[in-house]
Amino acid sequence: MSKPDIERLLEIMAQLRDPERGCPWDKAQTFTSIIPFTLEEAYEVADAIEREDWQELPSELGDLLFQIVFYAQLGKEQQQFDFSTVVERICDKLLQRHPHVFANAAIEDLHENWENLKAGERQARQLHSILDDIPNALPALTRAAKIQKRVARVGFDWGELPPVVGKVQEELAEVLEEAQLSPQNPARLQEEMGDLLFATVNLARHLGVNPEEALRQANHKFERRFRGVEQCVQASGKAFEEHTLTSLDQFWEQVKQQERH
Repeated sequence: MSKPDIERLLEIMAQLRDPERGCPWDKAQTFTSIIPFTLEEAYEVADAIEREDWQELPSELGDLLFQIVFYAQLGKEQQQFDFSTVVERICDKLLQRHPHVFANAAIEDLHENWENLKAGERQARQLHSILDDIPNALPALTRAAKIQKRVARVGFDWGELPPVVGKVQEELAEVLEEAQLSPQNPARLQEEMGDLLFATVNLARHLGVNPEEALRQANHKFERRFRGVEQCVQASGKAFEEHTLTSLDQFWEQVKQQERH
């Protein structure tokens, strides 16, 4: 009789970290060193979902699960926690955050209840600021949106759209003003550009748009259209360098028209 899949995976992980017979690469890793791989695997899961590659998704999810098992093995070796601790914590959290499912509690606003429960958890952890538990490693757009959403819950937010739009216009003007200075101050220009991006994220939030998803979609659209431009250039029999920007822009418009039809 075969062992349960998760038990088999845990044993494989332990063997990879075995001091004598383990893999040299796996034995050399630490909590910190595998962070980049964890982020990469999470993005590969998201990519498979966006491409609707359901055949590849289980493999990508397995890679991400392996990262969790790796952290659990490190925790076990340091006598801090193990995989059972991880499972126990998430089970307790899910039960606590879903009283309407597991405790038959009547809840009118699920989102409000969820945020209140999370606020209670932050208070129990004795955090000094409502921003303390927003991970620094989040993508910048996502983290900006979370910061803005969190401060909005305590009233630090505009209640209507015009001042939000006005702030974007103000920050854009400051970027352009800084860009026109001679000589330019790169650090100052970057700061102003950051303010503009932060204000734009705020506009997206007020419009109910996820900025990270919106930018990912824009990236995909640009990539798709540029591939179309590449095909046009190839069909022309000339290299990119032999085309003017005007002719390349005509190819771009041609690709856009083809998409519309």
